[in-house]
Amino acid sequence: MEQRSLKVLATDKTFFAKVTNTLTKLLIPTKVGINGIMITIKRNNLLKTYENYINNPESKGLLNRYEESFSLYLETIDKHIMDSIYKKVKNGTASDFEKDALSQYYTITSLKEKDYLEYKYRKQKYLLELDYETLISSGKEKLVQKYQPFYVEKMDGLYKGILKSYSIKLTDTISQKRQNNNGIYNQIFETIEEYVTNILPIKVETDNTEMKNILIEENEKFTQYTVGKFDTADIIEKNMVLLGMSRKLFTHSLPLGAAAECYIALIKEARELAVKTKNEKKQKNVFELLMNLIEEYNIKLLSTKVFWEKSQEKEEYKEFWNQYKSIKSKQEKEILFIKYDLKMLNRSKKDYKEIKKLYKQKLVEYGVMRNLKNTCKTIAGAHKRKIKV
Repeated sequence: MEQRSLKVLATDKTFFAKVTNTLTKLLIPTKVGINGIMITIKRNNLLKTYENYINNPESKGLLNRYEESFSLYLETIDKHIMDSIYKKVKNGTASDFEKDALSQYYTITSLKEKDYLEYKYRKQKYLLELDYETLISSGKEKLVQKYQPFYVEKMDGLYKGILKSYSIKLTDTISQKRQNNNGIYNQIFETIEEYVTNILPIKVETDNTEMKNILIEENEKFTQYTVGKFDTADIIEKNMVLLGMSRKLFTHSLPLGAAAECYIALIKEARELAVKTKNEKKQKNVFELLMNLIEEYNIKLLSTKVFWEKSQEKEEYKEFWNQYKSIKSKQEKEILFIKYDLKMLNRSKKDYKEIKKLYKQKLVEYGVMRNLKNTCKTIAGAHKRKIKV
């Protein structure tokens, strides 16, 4: 699709400039009408070719027709933005919705030079969203229902493509030993949340397969995070839920390696928050969240890992897994998780003194460690200090 500059040039307020602007404003409604008609024609043709392809998915000819009609449909929506919305914004006649739509369009277009793959997926997603919102606002329920199966299927593919793109970026930054991956982690969580908020509810309504109950269950998990104000702990917990949902919704698009890095990032955040939180009640809640994260990472993710780069890590996990299966109480579970995480922290070159201290305090509370008094003689007399063993 041809890309045109979105930069609005200042116009001198001469007589001829004013006349030109006036004529442009008068012509805009005509162009809006023509573009609207063309979008309707291309959309109807698209839905027809989509239905033919779905009924006969083995036909390459039908697939080619469907892909061609999809491309023409997107080009028509794109032309509508440039011919109508862009000029309305330029001439000061655009609504807030149209201004926001053009702003989003510009943001996505700016990705083209930096990351063409993400640009390609997000551009298509944006154009589809724009037309879907138009359909919803039109009140044509039958047309909306006819459009939704196509919309959900296409959106599934586009979201998977975006997440796969982020996964590749994450893998690249890890291999290059870059430290600041927070931006990529946030993009992954935001993309999953966007899908769960905007697409999953439609998918629940339109899906008639065995997946429907799973989709309903996953959708209900996230409902509690859609209202109210959230602190840092709530955001970490929300991202944990989203990551857990992604293992069912985007298994292959967010591979195990990328998902593991996301879990590790959340665990790090929870550790830091547990240390910083001084309120006893809040710290208890954050610590419980940390234990839940460690459990999800080890049980929901590592338990599905088939290939291990180091045999030692595989054997250690087997030992951990056998101990986990024999656990009978919440306290035993926390002790196991603390010991396991302490082992990981002790191998790190970073200073995790504060969280190690918190972990050891917990182990003392549970009777796993003891405070022993150590006495040494000095010139001034005996000096006592406590040592945890």
